[in-house]
Amino acid sequence: VQLQASGGGLVQAGGALRLSCAASGLTFSSYNMGWFRQAPGKEREFVAAISGSGSSAGYADSVKGRFTISRDNAKNTVYLQMNSPKPEDTAVYYCAAGAYYHSVIAGASNYWGQGTQVTVSS
Repeated sequence: VQLQASGGGLVQAGGALRLSCAASGLTFSSYNMGWFRQAPGKEREFVAAISGSGSSAGYADSVKGRFTISRDNAKNTVYLQMNSPKPEDTAVYYCAAGAYYHSVIAGASNYWGQGTQVTVSS
């Protein structure tokens, strides 16, 4: 199983950025997907999750209303649309895949991808 995250970079506060995570080696639609992030000196934290069908999604309070998670099961890809990012959103962002939705939210995913750096300038 491989999860390949991309789309990170430098963005100005108030701008927009879309992260992608392409999955291979698994039956993508059977897996719940999540995004997590880790800032320097901080623990990894949950950002967003989406169910296998895409019918359910959940967000951390810190990003609710600004970030949107979505998925395209035909492309085996999950996205994180980051609108109006803030400097405190600066972190390495990771995607994850798990068999159980609430396990993904809890950070107990089966698979993790490599991270992509997002830097938000003020």
